[in-house]
Amino acid sequence: MTRDYYKLPKSSGIMRFLWKCAGGDRYLLERATYSDQIKYMCLGGIVFATGAMAGLAGGYAFYTIFEKRGSAIDNPIDLGTVFMALLFGIIWGLMIFNIDRFIVTSTGKGDGTEAITVGELKSALPRILMGMIIALTISKPVEIRMFKTEIDIKLREKQLEQQAEYQAKVDKTFADREKLLDKEFGSIAEQRKELISRIKAAEQAYTDNLMGKANGIPGGNGPLSKALKSQLGDLERQLDDFDEQNGKDLVELNKRKDQLRIAKESERGNNEKIANGLDGLLERIKIAHEVAGFWISLFITLLFMAIELTPIFFKLMLTKTTYDYLAENRDELLKADYGIEVQYDKYKDKEGIERHLTINHEAERIIFEKKMVTNIQKELTKYAITKYKDREKKRIDDNLDDYIKGLDG
Repeated sequence: MTRDYYKLPKSSGIMRFLWKCAGGDRYLLERATYSDQIKYMCLGGIVFATGAMAGLAGGYAFYTIFEKRGSAIDNPIDLGTVFMALLFGIIWGLMIFNIDRFIVTSTGKGDGTEAITVGELKSALPRILMGMIIALTISKPVEIRMFKTEIDIKLREKQLEQQAEYQAKVDKTFADREKLLDKEFGSIAEQRKELISRIKAAEQAYTDNLMGKANGIPGGNGPLSKALKSQLGDLERQLDDFDEQNGKDLVELNKRKDQLRIAKESERGNNEKIANGLDGLLERIKIAHEVAGFWISLFITLLFMAIELTPIFFKLMLTKTTYDYLAENRDELLKADYGIEVQYDKYKDKEGIERHLTINHEAERIIFEKKMVTNIQKELTKYAITKYKDREKKRIDDNLDDYIKGLDG
């Protein structure tokens, strides 16, 4: 707007966009001062930057949640997950942007002075708490991205530890199950093991005798060797007879042992897959706290809280300027145009708090008109009924007999 005593520079498209981000009224800002325009542009810039950071942080968090699990060190980028993370990140950023915009536009100006009073802090407390929660949601994904290299190394160590622990558990579990299986078949397995041990001992004695390794006995196929061979043959026949008598049970035992071995190998094959499942958002946040330490993690969170809460405190610290008086004048003109009167601090409620009295003159006028029209309609209806009554009386007076006959019929 051009004036003889003051000329405002023309606002750019970026400036007008940032005004919208801050919830500023373009019509009034183009008629206020340049300092008002800069204030709302900076305020909108903070709101927009917060929304953009929330979108980036949310997108990375969603990617971490939905990405395919694998080694923390060698984990290639998945394009499908990237597109999904971009979509969710944009939605999340827009949501935080609108929440921030609502917080800033609803904060008001406090008492219009630079000082922030206790009363102003109390009224702004819900908005401050909302801002702190939003800052936390933004800071954590950014934190795990900042320390990604250190987190990946630490996470890979945990994955390897998880693999070792899981493998030990699998081995112990299946060893216990095999023991239970042997116990279930009882003495059959023990007797067979004993026969096999005796056969091995007899084979060894026979071999030693043939080779001349037995103490004080010459080698060769002598009487002792023949006796040992005969004994070995007896033991082998006993084993064959034993297997024939207990064949079904032994087949079942070996079958179930084979099934156990297959199941064991299958579970050990899942070892790496289960360990890779450790790569989640929660685990990365935990490791980020371990890697960064308490103070660095706190500093990053406080930094985002400062960015998020700056617009709220900024508005509470703003003094009234031309823009604010123009906004008040606009509000009063709009209220007057629609017949709304506000009598400030008109009465006190039961708790002794001063309240404003709002009078809606236009609504009261319409209500008054409706009431008057209704009353007139009532009077006219009453008059019409009276005239109808008089006319009917006259008709009865002129034709009484016809009226009585009509009642009898």
